[in-house]
Amino acid sequence: MTDTAKSNTATPDAYADLPLPASFILRGTAAGGTLRLVGIEASHVVEEARLRHGLSKTATAALGRTLAASALLAAVLGKRTDSRVTVRVDGGGPVGWIVAEGSTDGRLRGYVRHPDADLPLRESDGKLDVRGIVGVDGELAVTRLLENGEPYTGSVRLRSGEIAEDVSLYLGSSEQIPNAVLLGVYEEGGRVAHAGGLLIQAMPGVTDETLARLEANIAALGMLTDQLRAGGLLGAMQGAAEGLDLQLATEAQPARFSCRCSRERAADSLKFFGAQERQEMIDAGGQEVLCHWCGETYRLSPDEIAALDDGEARARA
Repeated sequence: MTDTAKSNTATPDAYADLPLPASFILRGTAAGGTLRLVGIEASHVVEEARLRHGLSKTATAALGRTLAASALLAAVLGKRTDSRVTVRVDGGGPVGWIVAEGSTDGRLRGYVRHPDADLPLRESDGKLDVRGIVGVDGELAVTRLLENGEPYTGSVRLRSGEIAEDVSLYLGSSEQIPNAVLLGVYEEGGRVAHAGGLLIQAMPGVTDETLARLEANIAALGMLTDQLRAGGLLGAMQGAAEGLDLQLATEAQPARFSCRCSRERAADSLKFFGAQERQEMIDAGGQEVLCHWCGETYRLSPDEIAALDDGEARARA
């Protein structure tokens, strides 16, 4: 590993015996740097989301794909080490809206409007009906911070409702980034067994021959979940870059489900209520505040609620 560490890249074989985090992000290049690859192994992240929100099987697949997509978009679009990218999908389907946030430091969180919404398997192929539960009568919107710190939101009309094609459409039309996106979630025995995503970006100088080889490789890959089950994320990235000299970053970045909520933020949210409404909460013995992002419930005592009024009084004095 000494020589590869000096160049900050490693061949895929160098990962064969390395311990990897439960969920992680891999970055790499191929074809002499004219292709950029970002992949995420997100099985543990999506399983935690399933447990936190009590998601149905199909809702798990929909949110899991969106979580993976948010991580990939953060890696490609994030300008700082703490950049966040939020993906919102609202296609008018039974699950309602889907929201996921990915950070360049590997933190992910997300939720759906109706976590118990579900649909039967598709009769055509026996697969989860993600398109059906998401719907296609709506849009996919991506919000990120520009280099000046201002938020920017771009959106596209949903084309497939399967998430991957819609994310690829967004990158191509709103960000002018030639790309390919693969996303997948595979559930087995009532839990998430495999989940992840792969984004391949064409860089300046890429040749037609490279793009033709990439297109053939992706066609040969088939469904991403099949690749994750057979050879993991590393195998999927190798398959996509077959014959194109894949070089990977020497370290995998850990990824995890992580929310930015806290007891203090839960209390601050009650400041949006009037003094009379907060007094009613105090009289009722306290108030529960639910974080939609992660499902955490904070039980605030009457004393904590009363302290909000005291703080506002001091601020006015």
